[in-house]
Amino acid sequence: MSDFDKLAEDLKQNYDELKLKVHLGSKEAQDEWTELQDRWNNFESQANLKKSREDVGDAVEILGSELKDAFNRIRKAL
Repeated sequence: MSDFDKLAEDLKQNYDELKLKVHLGSKEAQDEWTELQDRWNNFESQANLKKSREDVGDAVEILGSELKDAFNRIRKAL
């Protein structure tokens, strides 16, 4: 698990715990929570994009390696 994944997991756990506590808490806390939710949704979207980029990056790296091997096989065949 990467440092980023650990951070995202910890933040998600804290988010879920605070969500319940705020629901039971004061109006001031609820107002702050409403503002925080927008920021959380933005973070979560960005985290998902980062994960998608990593997955695509891994796939591109594998594809690049396969292409390199294929080029070498063709070069040797010629």
